[in-house]
Amino acid sequence: MFNNNASLINFLQQFGYLQTPLYIEAFKKNKREDFVRVENKDMAYGNFPLEIGAGQTISQPATVAFMLEKLSSQPGDKVLDIGAGSGWQTALLAYIVGSQGKVIGIELIPELVKFANSNLAKYNYHWAKVIEADGSKGYDDEALFDRIVLAAAAQTNIPPILIEQLKPGGRLLAPLGGSRQSLLLLEKTNNHQLIQQEFPGFVFVPLIESSNS
Repeated sequence: MFNNNASLINFLQQFGYLQTPLYIEAFKKNKREDFVRVENKDMAYGNFPLEIGAGQTISQPATVAFMLEKLSSQPGDKVLDIGAGSGWQTALLAYIVGSQGKVIGIELIPELVKFANSNLAKYNYHWAKVIEADGSKGYDDEALFDRIVLAAAAQTNIPPILIEQLKPGGRLLAPLGGSRQSLLLLEKTNNHQLIQQEFPGFVFVPLIESSNS
């Protein structure tokens, strides 16, 4: 476990999880300790998930860094962040896309929506917010998106509606599977073909759908 943000970032860089200068800067500016529960502050910089309530977790920093690198968000992008949890990844993405972009976090659990937005408020990202909704349905009001990322695992396949809400030229990154999960990266070409890459060896909480799905 690391004692501070700088030590964590050095580890992530040393082992190749975090490489892009803009994403490194995002990690420096958006400290994980601002997105964990009060009782877990002393463990905020450990490279492991932490409970945030309602059976959910804030992801392992190495996983978040890996996902940011594969998602490859750019300034000005519109991003859909599904399973926003405590809002840390939402904040990182908000820093990356900047005020000319937009980040919409989706979270189904009301107490976490409130927690995430209170955490985001510490950073004054007026172009980012977390809303209460069923992430398996995406967010049609703001589609299409340059990037879509899920921090919870669908059991068998990525909901087709999410692929529909992805812009041509966009990227979608999602965990998939039961106990043995992979991260699936989909790139939609300009003629709406999908290019797929798979990265095994991850564990995420399940994607929760509303009871009326």
